[in-house]
Amino acid sequence: MAESAQAELQKLIYDTLRTNTPIMALASGVYDRVPTDPYKLKNAYVSFGPSDVAEDGADCVNSGLHTFQVDVWSRAVGQVEAKRLVDLIHKALHLQELVLADNALAEIRVDFRRVFPDRDPLITHGVVSVTASIEEAE
Repeated sequence: MAESAQAELQKLIYDTLRTNTPIMALASGVYDRVPTDPYKLKNAYVSFGPSDVAEDGADCVNSGLHTFQVDVWSRAVGQVEAKRLVDLIHKALHLQELVLADNALAEIRVDFRRVFPDRDPLITHGVVSVTASIEEAE
């Protein structure tokens, strides 16, 4: 049975970010479920936010537009570290030739990047919106 496109895309994003040396030089990890101490010995981490799928199929083609929010959390003074991470995530994902095993990734792109103060005044929050067009396996 083929892997669901949404789950396979999340794993691809996770693996791509976790194996990216510049991202991991700044971030303690990439988390689906954030642990109690996500920062460890660093000042930032990356986590998955909400995701959704919009149908994009045509005759005889089952496809969807998959959108993931990737969040950056930084406790470094100022917004520079969060901006660096957001830009590194963009570089790692935007229009890259990434491959799914069970489903066909037509395109992956970063639609927008945003950095802003969190409700906690000691944290800067970054958001990266990633959209992928995927032809889903039957």
